[in-house]
Amino acid sequence: MCENTGDTPRVVLLDIEGTTLPVAFVHKVLFPYARQYLPTLLAQRATDPAVAEALAQTRQLAPDVAPQLQLERWMDEDAKVAPLKALQGLCWEQGYRQGDLVADLYADVVPCLRALKAAGLVLAVYSSGSEPAQRLIYGYTHQGDVTDLFSAFFDLRVGGKKEAASYRHILEETGWQAGDVLFLSDVVAELDAAAQAGLQVCQIARPEDGTVAGTHHRVAASLPDAVRLFGLPGGA
Repeated sequence: MCENTGDTPRVVLLDIEGTTLPVAFVHKVLFPYARQYLPTLLAQRATDPAVAEALAQTRQLAPDVAPQLQLERWMDEDAKVAPLKALQGLCWEQGYRQGDLVADLYADVVPCLRALKAAGLVLAVYSSGSEPAQRLIYGYTHQGDVTDLFSAFFDLRVGGKKEAASYRHILEETGWQAGDVLFLSDVVAELDAAAQAGLQVCQIARPEDGTVAGTHHRVAASLPDAVRLFGLPGGA
């Protein structure tokens, strides 16, 4: 781990998968649930504006493939495309509201975030999952609804997470200063992009997820360890 050489952050921007939520929950619970429920969603809610828009976007991106087949291909590839993420979010909404799904956040996450919030830090989320899907994850956890911890949610609307321009869009939209923002993620390429945009960054390499630590950024094994590196409350 490297020493913190930047200013003390005022904003903490968080990835979800591998950072606050186990990768296994996404890949072994959420993704299979969406795959199972997607055909029913498309059949029963085809005239729903959100479903219709996602299907129209799918046809635009893959005009020669039946939409459901293309969506299944994207799921096989874990593609980060907006129409798929929107439809997955709708599937998960059903699951959360029926009690089929409850987000299993890492045990250190909520106490750490509450300490940061109480100290006046601004907390926000940036994930490839749609904003509604992000709100569902934090709205249905074993610790209850914790969405009130966050001031903003960002998804592919601002761009891909491995593109520096996406983080600049977030800064433009919020008025945050780049050096005031700490971005936490398990993915080195995302941290590279955020750092290019001037954000402070730290990799969350949780042993439970088997995350391989990079060599160019600060590394922590948990959220408390990460915020401690930057002189923030809530550290271990």
